[in-house]
Amino acid sequence: MYGAELIEALRARAGEKTLQSSRGPSTHGRIARASAISFFGAGGERMRAAGCDIVVDAKDLAVVGITEIVSRLPKILARYKKLIRAADERHPDVAVVIDSPAFNWRVARQMRKRGIPVVYYVCPQFWAWRQGRVKLLRKYVNKALVIFPFEEKFYRDRGVDATFVGHPLADLSAPSISREAYGAEHGLNLAKFWITIMPGSRRKEVRMNLPAILEAANRLGSGYEFLLPVARTLDSAFVQGLIETRQAASLQRDPGVRHAGIRLGSIHLVPEALPALFHARAAIVASGTATVEAAIMGTPFIMVYRVSPLTYALGKPRVKVAHFAMVNLIAGEEVVPELVQNKFTAENIVAELKKIIPDGEPRTDMITKLARVKASLKHESDQTPAAERAAEIILEAVS
Repeated sequence: MYGAELIEALRARAGEKTLQSSRGPSTHGRIARASAISFFGAGGERMRAAGCDIVVDAKDLAVVGITEIVSRLPKILARYKKLIRAADERHPDVAVVIDSPAFNWRVARQMRKRGIPVVYYVCPQFWAWRQGRVKLLRKYVNKALVIFPFEEKFYRDRGVDATFVGHPLADLSAPSISREAYGAEHGLNLAKFWITIMPGSRRKEVRMNLPAILEAANRLGSGYEFLLPVARTLDSAFVQGLIETRQAASLQRDPGVRHAGIRLGSIHLVPEALPALFHARAAIVASGTATVEAAIMGTPFIMVYRVSPLTYALGKPRVKVAHFAMVNLIAGEEVVPELVQNKFTAENIVAELKKIIPDGEPRTDMITKLARVKASLKHESDQTPAAERAAEIILEAVS
């Protein structure tokens, strides 16, 4: 999701230089000495709008979970080969890979075989699990650009040339739209508390996460409005279908209820996450980048997540960290509750929300700690945005 910003920063930093690069949620590209700046690789609509020639659509690579990846391997392999062929045709001078380690370390390997320098932006979270894979970075990556403050030491201690550039989301500003205007735009009741629910950005994880969240909304009742920002990787019809299925199931279980939708509260599908988070009293957020967005918006939240039982059984023994939520990892303590797998129930969601929705010490304490986490995501030396700092280092790699 950071590729578009990186393209803009590369253009700004390059000045009269010319370059070609990139890959969106996991971006590949090249910097070429030509008469104009151009980009090619894999990414989504934001990358395309920023001027990237999309060779592989990022949606084809959006898979979560061990068992889920296995079922999609043939399609992913085909996209991988297509991207490598494009690189062979265009002869890149540098490759920039972003996130998605399962796909990107293989791309990095192929680029290094061709003598192409590789810069990894938004490095894999190998510190969380499968730490032995750090050797892949040492072998195939010339420069690692990390976005969490503790990552630089972790990777450098293991022989990787890593630099903390700050988090790309750290410079997000509060949305300018007022609560009143936002409420009018989406038909929200200003007298009620708003709860933002973010079940994930991939179909599989939304299917796994949304039912329990909706049941929690049902238990909270009609005294709240619920905002559900639809991720760019999804479509509203898919999310709406899941909600309607849940409503139908609720009505079937209790035919005496005339309006099942009321039992689930008022669910409003909205297009953007940041204003929904900023104006919410609290949030229910699936593990991932959205938890960082919630922290930056200063919104108290609960982290939730569920994967298939087999994926969880295979993955849990490999986890090397004390917390799942990125906010907690950065803080070194549990700032937000983590409801994962069997703990992820409607009852537990409601219980945790009731601690942070009302004014009081639990809410104030969480807001204070979220502010500290936000501050730590900026580079301590100056206020240069992460994408600009990353762009400068990438340009140095081809100078």
